[in-house]
Amino acid sequence: MTRLLTPHIATMTELREPHKVFERSGGKPVAILKNSAVVGYLVPNEAVNQIETRVATLDEVMAHIEATRAEVQPVLDYLRDK
Repeated sequence: MTRLLTPHIATMTELREPHKVFERSGGKPVAILKNSAVVGYLVPNEAVNQIETRVATLDEVMAHIEATRAEVQPVLDYLRDK
């Protein structure tokens, strides 16, 4: 059984009138179902605008690269030989 990431759902048939789906969800993401299986999520513009974004600093990027180096090193070694 798939866990839904939002309490709002709509069927493919209901997407014929997307404005009604948006109104019913109150600006929150909507899980789209086909034959009772999740096929995707519809995210209204209001929900996207609520997300706060920022640019990572060079120190944060370098720290992430070092933290994940062990994971990606086999790929880097493989690509070095190409």
